[in-house]
Amino acid sequence: MRHTLNRWMIAASCLVLAVSAQAQQKRDFDLDDIFRKGTFQARSVYGVNWMRNGQFYSSQVADDKNKAVDIVQVDVTTGQPVSTILEGEDLKMDGKVLKYDGYSFSNDETKILFETEHEPIYRRSSKGHFYVYDRASKKLQKLSQGGKQSYATFSPDNKFVAFVRDNNLFYVDLANMQERQITNDGKWNFIINGGTDWVYEEEFGFAQAFFWSPQGNQIAFYKFDESQVPEYNMQMWGPLYPQDYKFKYPKAGEKNATVAIYTFDLTSGKTTKMETGNEADQYIPRINWTNTPNLLSIRRMNRLQNTLEILHANAQTGQSKVVLKETDKAYIDITDDLTYLANGKQFVHSSEKDGFNHLYLYDMNGKLVRQITKGKWEVSSFYGVDEKNGTIYFTSTEVSPMERHLYSMGLNGKNKKSLTPAKGTHTINLSRDFKYYLDYYSTITTPTVVSLHTSDGKQIKVLESNENLKSTLATYNMPKPEFFQFKTSENVTLNGYTIKPTDFDPNKKYPVLMFQYSGPGSQEVVDSWRGRNYLWHSYLTKQGYIIAVIDNRGTGGRGAEFKKMTYGNLGHYEVIDQIEGAKHLGNLPYVDKGRIGIWGWSFGGYMSSLAITKGADVFKAAIAVAPVINWRFYDSIYTERFLKLPQDNAKGYDDNSPITHANKLRGKYLLIHGTGDDNVHFQNAVEMVNALVKANIPFESAYYPNRNHGISGGNTTIHLFTKMTEFIQRNL
Repeated sequence: MRHTLNRWMIAASCLVLAVSAQAQQKRDFDLDDIFRKGTFQARSVYGVNWMRNGQFYSSQVADDKNKAVDIVQVDVTTGQPVSTILEGEDLKMDGKVLKYDGYSFSNDETKILFETEHEPIYRRSSKGHFYVYDRASKKLQKLSQGGKQSYATFSPDNKFVAFVRDNNLFYVDLANMQERQITNDGKWNFIINGGTDWVYEEEFGFAQAFFWSPQGNQIAFYKFDESQVPEYNMQMWGPLYPQDYKFKYPKAGEKNATVAIYTFDLTSGKTTKMETGNEADQYIPRINWTNTPNLLSIRRMNRLQNTLEILHANAQTGQSKVVLKETDKAYIDITDDLTYLANGKQFVHSSEKDGFNHLYLYDMNGKLVRQITKGKWEVSSFYGVDEKNGTIYFTSTEVSPMERHLYSMGLNGKNKKSLTPAKGTHTINLSRDFKYYLDYYSTITTPTVVSLHTSDGKQIKVLESNENLKSTLATYNMPKPEFFQFKTSENVTLNGYTIKPTDFDPNKKYPVLMFQYSGPGSQEVVDSWRGRNYLWHSYLTKQGYIIAVIDNRGTGGRGAEFKKMTYGNLGHYEVIDQIEGAKHLGNLPYVDKGRIGIWGWSFGGYMSSLAITKGADVFKAAIAVAPVINWRFYDSIYTERFLKLPQDNAKGYDDNSPITHANKLRGKYLLIHGTGDDNVHFQNAVEMVNALVKANIPFESAYYPNRNHGISGGNTTIHLFTKMTEFIQRNL
């Protein structure tokens, strides 16, 4: 009896262990899971529009019953809707419910502006049809009958909406819906009013180029004369005869558009040109209305972008004066940190002049009051000044260059308080009244968690935990990344991380695929959720590869000296560091140093092309997606910021062009580009192919018709990543 019982217990134990093992067995995933099925799609909190009372924000909610989208008012203290601002069913035009792509409130929140038929143009520019909805009367009216508009924006006094159409600036009087035209000389590829040209949009980061005064009685706007800028021509494939698409694109050293700033007074109808100096070949990367009536702030830079001046201009007369001037031996980055205080007496400005990006307080004459933040760390994002409490809010790298944390601090530079203790990366959305903020938090292994906090850091509610995704990830064979540091032969410490197979065996030899972007001020080695590329890299570890990511000199988060040392010589130090990173990895006992590859996109594609040529004895394979191949082909603002003009620095352009070193290529090389890339032109790939053909060197290539710099749309993404996967498996 005892033996029978023991046998039964042993059998039962074995069954439990078998069931347990089966339960713990993790699944593998494939490219379809990443790129088609959305198996690992992270959720977030989108479309949060803070309302005047910071206790509330508006959000869109699908009304399945009426097949419409409602707009509700959410109480941030509970995360629950408390009222319906708009019943989607009420939003009708010609008997049909309006399907909108975005919305914005007037300043007093009595009216809502809706955009429909949204049509992207470039990275930030777009156009669509706009409608104005009056909440009291529930009346919906089309903003204009003259065709699609861009950048429709309420005036601060809630009386008007301004917009751009066909390169001209207009506004509509909401009292009678009467449309008035401010400019008349707008013309495609010649004159732009109220919007930016291609290069300002891409490199200075804005497309709307008109701005209401705080009182709502004036509009300041840009006028671009791009008539002398050379055209770039792209062929758009599809019709029997491919169509030409020509647009103005100033390459390095070529003519830029001339830029002027004007103000328009709605009461008098007068247009006034602001004084910005006699030099036509300069940049005006930002304008801002101050809180002093009729006072416009204009930022002016020389073409080399190593001198920045803040001008204050009288909006009625156009007269201006320089109140602050800053110079740098390399270049000055433009930010949106410049903030004028409501008291009309001071402004906050950020600068790297002490070697790290910090905040400074000045009076209106440009006299320094104090340096607010200080230390061997960077202010990465400035969120504004709560003047009522004399407090500023910012995120910084103080904990680590690989993390971002939120701080509050007195405008007097005292009483700094850390508000985000959790290790990782915090991105903040602060309410307009500084009472609440949303924290978008993640780590390299933890998908984004969105939580609501009071401004002192107290958590109110988790709005999105991504628990479903975390549970999903737990059922799959997901590798864990490991951060590391190493010193180069020049005694420079570099940051990196690796992703190893889940069944990693230190006694085996593994091939390594390195990934990098490497461009000035960028960072890939950060403790935040990395999304698509990280998931693809994790998939490759299941195929037996180790993934390595290293941030070279020139990247961000570590101060001006580290970032700007590549000035005038792009590619030189960066590729040295990537080659040394490969050698460091190759010396690890579990790495097969004869099977190290590298890939990258855009600047990263430039770097992988340079690595497989200048580092031909180190790298066995490389993939370059949409790479810059010669900086002479790229745009003026970005390229000259880091390399100066090609007329003055030919060596800086040519010595580290992959074309120059194409004959050194010995490994396997895959070159990928979209023919419709308005940013990094297909011309780059063509010239690299020419250089390789001339040197009689074999290579592989893939081109995607009409795809832009992101090479996406339709089945493109999975096709692209499948091609790269197969290339790696064949050649590494």
